[in-house]
Amino acid sequence: MKPSFLITAGPTRERIDPVRFISNYSTGIFGYIIAKEAAKRGFKTTLITGPTHIEPPSGPRLIRVESALDMLEAVKREFRNHTCLIMSAAVSDWRVAAPSGFKIKRKNSPLILKLIPNPDILSEIGAGKGSKIIVGFALETDNMVGHAAKKLREKNLDIIVANELSVKSNVFGAVRTNIAIIDRNGGMKTYLGKTKGFLAKIILDKVLSFNI
Repeated sequence: MKPSFLITAGPTRERIDPVRFISNYSTGIFGYIIAKEAAKRGFKTTLITGPTHIEPPSGPRLIRVESALDMLEAVKREFRNHTCLIMSAAVSDWRVAAPSGFKIKRKNSPLILKLIPNPDILSEIGAGKGSKIIVGFALETDNMVGHAAKKLREKNLDIIVANELSVKSNVFGAVRTNIAIIDRNGGMKTYLGKTKGFLAKIILDKVLSFNI
């Protein structure tokens, strides 16, 4: 079977009320570049994207989602028709337990929001992936390799792409970044100061080396 790629990108938004939400700093750029490269190589490519302000690549089929629950539903539906999932999206770990249907009015008292865990998309998909390939991403603020390797094992991934957020390395929206690619066989290779376009090629080559 010819390889085909399902790629997620961008943040998710978890609604507080009709005008406010919880999110993160992800821009979606890396996932968009990977999807563009996969389509450029002639592979069937689907891009599931959270809300971003960047122009999507013209090659991949595009699916827009908003929340983590939306993304889970789309990934579960689409992964059946692809041989590889590259999960570069920054999915919110929590959502508001009871979003308001109306704008919450300002008061001179604290507003307390109850947050509940979102589903772990990688764990759910990884548990039943069979012979398909799953690539995860891990952004860490400390012990990057240790945390990423643990995530790879626990979520039944084949490859994990790890990078570290620090005062000296703000990865959000950066053209160049530092990553470590760790695979299920214990191999690891580090790339420093490389463009995301270059790294997209490396990641796809790594996936294809598994002979999917």
